[in-house]
Amino acid sequence: MSEYENIAQRYIDTWNEQDAGKRKALIDELYTAQVSFTDPLVQLTGPEAVDQMVAGAQEQFAGLRFGLGPVDGHHDVARFTWTLGAPGADEPLVIGFDVITLQDNRISRVQGFLDKVPG
Repeated sequence: MSEYENIAQRYIDTWNEQDAGKRKALIDELYTAQVSFTDPLVQLTGPEAVDQMVAGAQEQFAGLRFGLGPVDGHHDVARFTWTLGAPGADEPLVIGFDVITLQDNRISRVQGFLDKVPG
């Protein structure tokens, strides 16, 4: 597994971690203190805001799981697709594409795109 794949998997793991304390520890370890996160639905800064956003998504999509698609990276940038759906479902409910910028092997910026969303 490449370093980019490792970081992307840890990113997905934070979205799936249901224990609030464990999730916060994962986020604090993975993101820089000034991380910026931008996607079509939100623009925020800092690990605390990321944690609150993830908690809200987990509440909204209870029982669904995030999955990681192909990962590609070079220098300090990685890109990957992800899915959100019910375990064992044929089709995911949501498909996204994220670009992350790294600083000292931690995420300093996330730029997210939504390719498939519920109607």
